[in-house]
Amino acid sequence: MSWIEEKERAARTVLRLLYENRMIRTCYRDKPQGWTLISGLYSPLYIQLRPLVSYPDIFREVCTAMVRLLAEEAPEITKIVGIAMAGVPIVSGMAVIGGVPAAFTRKLEGVKSVESFRSVIVDYGEHSLLEGDLVSGDKVALVDDLVTQFDSKQVAMEQVKHEIQKQGFHDIECRKVLVVLDREQGGQKAARAEGLELLSLIPFKTVGLPLLKNVMAQKEWEIISAYLEDPGAFQNQEAQEEIAKTSIAL
Repeated sequence: MSWIEEKERAARTVLRLLYENRMIRTCYRDKPQGWTLISGLYSPLYIQLRPLVSYPDIFREVCTAMVRLLAEEAPEITKIVGIAMAGVPIVSGMAVIGGVPAAFTRKLEGVKSVESFRSVIVDYGEHSLLEGDLVSGDKVALVDDLVTQFDSKQVAMEQVKHEIQKQGFHDIECRKVLVVLDREQGGQKAARAEGLELLSLIPFKTVGLPLLKNVMAQKEWEIISAYLEDPGAFQNQEAQEEIAKTSIAL
């Protein structure tokens, strides 16, 4: 079996399990009024993978697939760094399953952009921003559960760069980010702008949603599909109220 075939099979399995266990939630089935994302944008879709560790079989499936993604698409990586908080259990699982050395970033309260990171780092003191050991020559990849607009990944990248510099390394590279799900809402473009490569197990718009077509109700799938095609069309109160009415009626 080719990696392309294996990857699609893994995506199909993971998506079904996430949806059935309500880690992929929709306005149709779970919350008619939808959600406001960290970015401030409205969404009729909410993906929350933090409960993964409550489902050991699903967690093992996800981590195994992420180990395969790493081996096939970023085989040069010698250290994986989980982005706090959701990325931490994922790299822990990958380390156990795949034998890949791991570390993780510290959670910085209130820091949501590179600018805010740079404003607080001056007063952060000698505390480490990275838990786990870096080794000379490491090729590092950041790991997280999902990506929307890439802001948290940029902050994590700054944390890694800061630790590399503080510890006096000159030969450590960190240019790749791995996620389970890419919502395909600007993450790839933002990564390229930073000179980084974003790799995902499941590009949700182009791969994930088609795989869920026979799992979701038809109207549910149509709403999510339309939203992912044009999120801007859903950012007004009238559109959101109409979706809520439709979802309640169904």
